[in-house]
Amino acid sequence: MRTGPFGRCAAAMITPFAEDGSLDLPGTQRLAAHLVDRGSCDALVVNGTTGESPTTTDTEKAAVVRAVVEAVGDRASVVAGVGTADTRHTVALARAAETAGAHGLLVVTPYYSRPTQEAIVHHLRTVADGTGLPVMLYDIPARTGTGTALTADSLRLLAGHERIVAVKDCAFDPLKSGLVMADTGLAYYSGSEETNLPLLALGAAGCVSTVANVAGHQVRAALDAFAAGDHGTAARRNAALLPLVNAVMGEVPGTVAVKALFRAAGLPGGPVRGPLLPAGEELTGRLVDALKSVLGSPVWEG
Repeated sequence: MRTGPFGRCAAAMITPFAEDGSLDLPGTQRLAAHLVDRGSCDALVVNGTTGESPTTTDTEKAAVVRAVVEAVGDRASVVAGVGTADTRHTVALARAAETAGAHGLLVVTPYYSRPTQEAIVHHLRTVADGTGLPVMLYDIPARTGTGTALTADSLRLLAGHERIVAVKDCAFDPLKSGLVMADTGLAYYSGSEETNLPLLALGAAGCVSTVANVAGHQVRAALDAFAAGDHGTAARRNAALLPLVNAVMGEVPGTVAVKALFRAAGLPGGPVRGPLLPAGEELTGRLVDALKSVLGSPVWEG
């Protein structure tokens, strides 16, 4: 495994809200500190989709970055999601994140307007030019549209930018991923739990994990075993996590599942914002059972 610029295990952190739907900044700091100090995460991705970025304001996004950076200090990298479908807005968010103390940026390919590959490359380079922060590209065509999937040639071009250093890969295209890893210095991070070990085998640096919100130690343990060359243990640890992965990611967005687990445990998380809807009682029960089967204990304490 190559060493990645954002560590090995990054949690795609939820954004805790108070019961009235406002930001819960103390809860955000409590969760961030837990994930770093006891959850084995060496990076936190905030203001991503799992963090409900489509529903938070620019001011709220900056407040989340400041709170998390204050909570974890230099113990972990804080990567701020800033991607939008508007180049100027994305650059503005990137600069605000830099001012708020972020250590890196997560930039999704622009969506909905169906830009060409040339336009996508120009957009991403423009964002990377806008700050001094390292950039993780986010390739997730299932969300942005298949026409906006980064091609291998586009990724090779983007790898030439001094601040574009990593890719969060949700493309489910192992041939493309393997070719780009072989041809460039881009550090790949699996963005889908089920591809963690396959991408590590191709040379990835780690993962950006939603499940790490509730089982960070277990996610990290599988990665560490692989890095140590103990692939059998890595496979067993990964297999033990899959029922929880299926429960958290299988029926509803991961944000909904994680917040349901936190609510069941009386922990910070709070409600989801529309258009998401909260998990019902039956689903919450299945989630709790799946988590207990992996942890044998509550989500976390403290």
